[in-house]
Amino acid sequence: MTVDDVQTRHRPAPSPARRPAVGGSERPPDAGRAQSAFRADIEGLRAIAVLLVVLWHADVPFISGGFVGVDVFFVISGYLITRGMAAEVASRGRLSLSRFYARRAKRLLPSAALVLLAALPLTYVFLPDIRWRDTAWDVVSSALYLINWRLADQAVDYLAAEQAPSIVQHYWSLAVEEQFYLLWPLLLAGVAWWARRRTGTRPRFGALAVAMVAVVGLASFAWSVLLVETDPGRAYFVTTGRIWELAIGALLALVPLRLPGAVASALGWIGIAAIAGSAVVLDTSTPFPGVLAVPATIGTALVIAAGTAARHGPVTVLRLTPLQFVGGISYTLYLWHWPLLVVLTASTEESGFTARAVAVALSVLLAYLTSRLVERPVWHSRKLSVRPRAALAVGLACTLLVVYAGVVFNFATAPSRAGAAAVWGAPGAAALAAGNGTTAGDPVDHASVIVPDPSVARDDLPSVYADNCHADKPDTEIRKCTYGGPAPTSTVVLIGDSHAAQWVPALRTVAERRNWKLVTYTKSQCPFLDAQVADGRNVNRSCATWNQGVRRALADDRPDLIFTSSFNYSVHRDGAVLKGTENRTALVESMRQTWQGLTEVAPVVVLRDSPAPRIDIADCVSGNRNQLTRCAVARDEALAGIGPLQVEAAEGAPEVHLVDLTDAICPASRCAAVIGGVLVYRDANHLTATYVQTLAPQLDEQLAAAVG
Repeated sequence: MTVDDVQTRHRPAPSPARRPAVGGSERPPDAGRAQSAFRADIEGLRAIAVLLVVLWHADVPFISGGFVGVDVFFVISGYLITRGMAAEVASRGRLSLSRFYARRAKRLLPSAALVLLAALPLTYVFLPDIRWRDTAWDVVSSALYLINWRLADQAVDYLAAEQAPSIVQHYWSLAVEEQFYLLWPLLLAGVAWWARRRTGTRPRFGALAVAMVAVVGLASFAWSVLLVETDPGRAYFVTTGRIWELAIGALLALVPLRLPGAVASALGWIGIAAIAGSAVVLDTSTPFPGVLAVPATIGTALVIAAGTAARHGPVTVLRLTPLQFVGGISYTLYLWHWPLLVVLTASTEESGFTARAVAVALSVLLAYLTSRLVERPVWHSRKLSVRPRAALAVGLACTLLVVYAGVVFNFATAPSRAGAAAVWGAPGAAALAAGNGTTAGDPVDHASVIVPDPSVARDDLPSVYADNCHADKPDTEIRKCTYGGPAPTSTVVLIGDSHAAQWVPALRTVAERRNWKLVTYTKSQCPFLDAQVADGRNVNRSCATWNQGVRRALADDRPDLIFTSSFNYSVHRDGAVLKGTENRTALVESMRQTWQGLTEVAPVVVLRDSPAPRIDIADCVSGNRNQLTRCAVARDEALAGIGPLQVEAAEGAPEVHLVDLTDAICPASRCAAVIGGVLVYRDANHLTATYVQTLAPQLDEQLAAAVG
């Protein structure tokens, strides 16, 4: 993502929820001799790193762990930046922070700003309008180098995790590096000042700096390991869990290794093997970074330590002309490749090999042009080199320009979204009960009205979100909402995950009709089950704690009826995530056991989970408003989730009643995206609150048959 005083560099991006700087052989005019020694091995290593990321993003087979290219860059960055600052302290006894930040600004910000500005019209032309608002704020946060924290929050936010990846999500790694560049010089300058003050000599700086880097690095590594275990989505993006990777490079710069040629060659090739092995063996389900990032990061350090002196080491390959060329444009290639992959795959019917190949080829071309016409001229500007304030002003201007453009883009596109959201009165599921039967639920290409408009469908949420009583995935605090009439005659409780929460609009209507008090306890990715569950390989350890708290709350509520539902999960047992038939059996057993336990408090109504299209319906409809049948999915596929298991678990269980609204959601052989003028789904598996509201009559009817 960024660059040192001599060689440039770049960074990669991640992926879910699943979810990313520049080479140049030129020497900066103000770099000292130690800083300006060009190293072909590092230039080639940059090329390998960016190629891993680009090929991974392009879905090239056998590069399932190409995201480790980011980790390679982090180590390179830590090494080069610390080497340069240590050399300056050795020659001058102090660091010039203004010169350091000026070099960073003129090297990184112009090219980064250019791509961010280009992302806005690319989004407007090629991507559905549902993505416009998020792109605007992603661009703003990228310009401010805070995008990694925004993505970390979205990784924790189960709803955001369902969305398509951001066109600028790869800037997360640039943000990590920029935050490192902001902090690291201050720490080293402090160490240099302390060394002069306490000893009056410069040699002491090295020992103090090594101690500081070791402490910071070990603390960051420990935090990364902990986060990977407890909050894997956030662990991938946060700076605090990545600093240790840069610290590895920093330690190598402060404690250079002098190895015999044969040893250096062997270690260098071991390092290459560690990087390559990580890129092939790991995948997006791997808990990362943490311990599993160690091979790639240590491998990178070994390659750097081998250096150019090892005649038979990796440098023999890394100095090859193609790798030197790619290393020279690595920063700008990293910047361009992801936006082009996103727009070209989105603008074709299928994101096939041809679209990805064209995107990569265009990325190389634009990377070369940007490097030649923007990056290098700014970097070699004599005026900016001798006037740090001017370089800082250029960097600030680039940042402010992008922030302004992002804000303007957001508000310029807002009127169409607001106007579209104002339409109301569509019948939704009521159209199915109007005598048209299945015909009203058949997929059609055009709907005269779509409510909510797809551009604002993400915001069509149950009231528990706005009322701040739906818990996020990491939360253990018990929060409840209470709805219903002023003098309720009965109390009913809803418990479960976001798929339970989606039924709140219909339940509120029924509660008001029946004079019930409705109490809700819902939490993302947390089904109310006795078993510990996982989403993929990630175990939600806060879920068990939250469920225990809900059990205590139920004793206080003393409900007359309990509603529950959930999405599909994998059971985590004896340190392993169950799969296939074993998992399905365990889920059925856990659901039956949990529900029977709840009947000791009150009768239980299981709301069969809604069909899951597995494609982002709102995003699809946003881009295919006159070809809605493209967004229809086969009913059999949509029903192949937890629904059949819920039916099996409820069978024969006394006081457990199943309510199944599947035929009011997907009444035909293919599930329509729009029914009765109402958008059915807000993402890949959650119903819109508007459509659920129209299901209230059917829900009330089935409740009457089940519990009276």
